[in-house]
Amino acid sequence: MNFLARTWVGEWLTGLGRLAVLTRDAVASCLTFKASRRDLLYQIYFIGIKSQAVVLVTGAFTGMVLTAQTYFQFHKVKMDTATLAVVGVSMCDELGPVLTALMVAGRVGAAIAAEIGTMRVTEQIDALRTLATHPIDYLVVPRLLASMIALPLLTIESIVLGIGSGYFVGTQLMGIDPTYLYFNLLQYTGDIDVVFGMVKSFVYGGIIALIGCYKGMTCGMGAEGVGRATTEAVVFSSITILITNFFLTLLLQRLYVLFWLS
Repeated sequence: MNFLARTWVGEWLTGLGRLAVLTRDAVASCLTFKASRRDLLYQIYFIGIKSQAVVLVTGAFTGMVLTAQTYFQFHKVKMDTATLAVVGVSMCDELGPVLTALMVAGRVGAAIAAEIGTMRVTEQIDALRTLATHPIDYLVVPRLLASMIALPLLTIESIVLGIGSGYFVGTQLMGIDPTYLYFNLLQYTGDIDVVFGMVKSFVYGGIIALIGCYKGMTCGMGAEGVGRATTEAVVFSSITILITNFFLTLLLQRLYVLFWLS
């Protein structure tokens, strides 16, 4: 049992080290911008535009159900008009960035791992090295930059649609006064909430792309290896996003207290 535990820990630490090296090389390549602009634009289209449908549906119905549940509780204490304020802060700070990242991780993370994993199995990555093309410059950097560009934009769409759908539910279905509902939204939802959401989505975009690329480039041989890498890319990305969200929330709130309020 101890041997199995040590083996598992050793493999986990080895994988973490390889991911750190990949991250270092990708960041260094991003600073010199060696990526093809054509590849970058295609990845922005693939990651951003083609993910809009699932992100918008998720944001809309999240805002609707959050408005309904908040209203049911606030109505008991006669705080109906504060319903949309809770929805606005929740969508900007937490639900918008996290749910958008999870949806994109399920769609894009799996696609990145499967695409690069197939290239590894068919020895196309080795062919790139033979042609003096660095795989990180050609495969990782365009996906990393595109994810960090597209995810904040998708998050903004999710937040706007979530708050808009919540406003519709609150005014049309719950009968809340629209003037006070909108006033409380503006009063309690600040610019800093949107900034927190954008910072989080930027980090989540990097996590999705890096883990997807890493799993694809280190997948096992054969169809089974590609399938396992695809599954692990989605699972590890989702878990990492949820864990990172906790620490980012504490860090951003601490920085806000130290520098913004001081």
